[in-house]
Amino acid sequence: MGCRLPRVLMVMWAMAAVSGCGGGYSFSGGDTGSAKTFSVGDFPNNAELFQPNLSIILAESLRNLINQQTRLELSREEADLQFEGAILGYVVEPLSAQGDGTIDQNRLTITVQVAYTNTLEPTKSFERTFTQFANFEANENFSEVEEQLITQICRQLSEDITNQALVNW
Repeated sequence: MGCRLPRVLMVMWAMAAVSGCGGGYSFSGGDTGSAKTFSVGDFPNNAELFQPNLSIILAESLRNLINQQTRLELSREEADLQFEGAILGYVVEPLSAQGDGTIDQNRLTITVQVAYTNTLEPTKSFERTFTQFANFEANENFSEVEEQLITQICRQLSEDITNQALVNW
């Protein structure tokens, strides 16, 4: 029991130290600098194979991730950090064949072009293409798994975009 009080004091001190930090770091390790706001513009779908909800799902995924991992506020006006771009690819293709020539798995691949603008530190701005994919069994009906795959891939793309912009890996 005698050791409990110092441990409680240490935990309280650590919590106070963390909550008192005023830097632009989030718990994900990202550096938002002195930025206070962010915006996520439209991601028009320019892919040959058109999926009508993809633009909305991608933009919402990116907004949600930044909201969850930073203290930045979403802005509809000119923001400190701005994300926009276009969907360039939405492709479903066979991935692997078995010995008898039947397909074992398929792959959904989504490619996006992102323009990130940091209005406070322009040297951190970039334009880059990001690609992610998810595999699914060939015997699965694509229309039944499509929404789940899109959500999974958009989450991965959002993490890649956020890491490039805020973690700068």
